[in-house]
Order: sequence, then C-alpha cells, then structure tokens
Amino acid sequence: MADYQYHDVSKMVDHSLLPPTLTEADLDSGIDLAIAYEVASVCILPYYLKKCAQRLAGTGVKASTTIGFPHGGHTTAIKKAEAEQAIQDGCEELDFVVNISQVLSGGWDYVQNEIGAVTELTHAAGQKIKVIFENCYLQDEHKIRLCEICTEVKVDWVKTSTGYGTGGATMDDLRLMRQHSGEDVQVKAAGGVRDLKTLLEVRALGVTRCGASRTAEMLGAARKELGLPEIEVTATGSSGY
Repeated sequence: MADYQYHDVSKMVDHSLLPPTLTEADLDSGIDLAIAYEVASVCILPYYLKKCAQRLAGTGVKASTTIGFPHGGHTTAIKKAEAEQAIQDGCEELDFVVNISQVLSGGWDYVQNEIGAVTELTHAAGQKIKVIFENCYLQDEHKIRLCEICTEVKVDWVKTSTGYGTGGATMDDLRLMRQHSGEDVQVKAAGGVRDLKTLLEVRALGVTRCGASRTAEMLGAARKELGLPEIEVTATGSSGY
C-alpha cells in the first residue's frame, strides 16, 4: 500500500524544458504534458516564458524560468534585469544560479549581496526564488556557507544543480543542504532524479521539489502504483535531468 497520494509527488516536480534545441512544438507539448500530470511548475526557456505563463493560467501549474543560467557568471545587474523581465512575463518561481566563480574565490559579500538583491526583487513582486549552487564544483564548506546565506536572506529554495554541470543531486548533498538550511528554506534536487523510487527517496529526506525531464515516466509509475488511470501524453526532449 503506497504511503503517499498522487499530488504528494506530482507537486514535487518542476518539469524542465531547458535544452536549447527544443523547438516551439517541443515546448508546447512539454507544457501539455505538465498540465496533464498536474506538476508543480514548468521551468522553461526564458524567451518562451510569457506564452508558457499564459497557457498555464488557471491550471494550478506554475510558470518558472532560469536566471543567470547555466553558469552563474552574469553580472548582478543582468541577473536583476532577467528577473524583472521574467516577473513581467508572468514568472511565479525563478531558478537563479549563484556566481560560482565568486563562491570558489571566497567572495562571500558579493555572493550574499547578489542573492539578496534578486531575492528582494522577487519577493517584492510576490513571487518565489530557488538558488542553484551547482554542487559538483563545490566543497562541503561552500555548500554550507551558501545554505547559511540563503537562510539569512530568506530565499524559498536551495537547489543542488542546473542539470548542465558535471554532476547532479546526491543524497549526501541533499542531507547536508537540509541540515544547514533554515526551516523556512526548502530544498530542491536537480540532476539524477529519474524514477519514482528516487523521487520517493529524496522526499523522505525532506526535499520538496525536483527538476525533471522524465516526468511522464516517474508520475506514470506513481499513477500505476496508486491505481489511477494512465495519462496519454508524449514527453518531449531530455534536459539531462
């Protein structure tokens, strides 16, 4: 007997539509899939966000996009401009990449000021922010300090990865991030959550969101396990998640 309900897992999923090769038709069918499976959000290429937000209106699925993606090296001014544009286009959740170079350089004032500036802008608009660390390039001391900064500036989620680095979410990293983030900061896993078993495992660690492109496979398995009708939608391209 499953110890979860369908929306307990479907509302963990941010369906990822970020590969640069996705066509408009791919993006549209990906939005259709996200609506059909009742996921938490669609994280889409920024240029298509406005149309995505229009299509998602009233569905219960949120529109999300990326800021400073995937390498985090944009100037703070550009990241703020990206966030402003995203909010104007209907974004409800922003997935923001830290300046990895500054993290590795120990430029913590820069890092905190930048995260704080974009978080303040996002919250002032009534929306939410997820801060991506890109853990594959970091040591535990960097991850812990980022969790502390994100707690201090009151971000909504800390997130493991972009899905485009050399590695993705690990159980050890998720435990570390949950341990060192404040109780009001949620944890998102990205990269490596590709099946229902793993989704349930990270849920047990306290993870509330997962970036995924294998949404149909994971949630199809959940529906089967829960005795729910199968959903007939064709999934689109893989993002590496």
